[in-house]
Amino acid sequence: MAKITVLGGGFGTALAVMLYTTQQHEITLWSALPEEIEAMRRDGEQKEKLPGVRIPNGIALTTDLSVVSDSDLVLFAIPSAFVRSTCQKVAPYLKEGAIVLNAGKGIEEDSYKLMSTVFAEELPQGTYVVLTGPSHAEEVGRNIPTTVVAASASATAAYLVQEWFTSGTFRVYINDDITGCELGGALKNVIALCAGISDGLGYGDNTKAALMTRGLHEIERLGQALGSRTNTFAGLTGLGDLIVTCTSMHSRNRRAGILIGQGMRPADAVAQVGTVEGYYCCRAAYGLAKRYDVEMPITEALYRVLYEEADVKQAVHSLMDRPKKHEYEKLR
Repeated sequence: MAKITVLGGGFGTALAVMLYTTQQHEITLWSALPEEIEAMRRDGEQKEKLPGVRIPNGIALTTDLSVVSDSDLVLFAIPSAFVRSTCQKVAPYLKEGAIVLNAGKGIEEDSYKLMSTVFAEELPQGTYVVLTGPSHAEEVGRNIPTTVVAASASATAAYLVQEWFTSGTFRVYINDDITGCELGGALKNVIALCAGISDGLGYGDNTKAALMTRGLHEIERLGQALGSRTNTFAGLTGLGDLIVTCTSMHSRNRRAGILIGQGMRPADAVAQVGTVEGYYCCRAAYGLAKRYDVEMPITEALYRVLYEEADVKQAVHSLMDRPKKHEYEKLR
């Protein structure tokens, strides 16, 4: 049995419930919001984010970050915009060699840094692992069979995560391509926004299939430029996560995209849906594509819709009217 502190509600709550009910780990769930912790204590669930998922009495609830000081593993389920600041708050308490597990999926918006770099800069005393793959909180919290990937430069840390997390309903594979796993988990949110816009425009299955397939091609190309292995994107963190995020109404990225496709301003759609990682990740992905001279036309079209007020239908036409080429044209 491990001592695990989970930082962040929503997906963090789902993982905390899953780890407690299937593996009987000692679990503490932390939130920066006192009202969120108080509501969970009062209601026995997180009604806004995970209605119907009961939080066992054995899970400790707190707003005190010092609880990480004796944890074997600290699990971050924090939106990418708040990861660095949360790491800075955790740093004084984190013991040397503790596993820091990132279950978030994003890229730092202004610096274009992957989360592994942020953690290395802010928590060098920890051993970093990323947990990623097709895993909606609404299903993880209900112990619906789910399969994900744990990637780390430390084989020991990755295997410990696999051992501590794997159960009859939650299966963990090992990978050592951290960059590929993080890129796949982050960039699928960009394509899911596009898939939602397609739905909001009333387009069909053909359009969504094209977006997903060519979107995966873009993710692979950027991954190659950053040193990832291509086959990583054919796995759970690429294709698997792309499928679930582009097709499910659990996906906030898809839901926000639907609203944008129906005519809502992007910023208003994000405000209505909540945390929409693809909205912020698109800016970072666009910047990385320019930095590494990688052609990413779908990402660029979405960027213009989100940040330059481009018309969504015109964006689709611009993609369809691009020059003819071979499907597997090599990376420049």
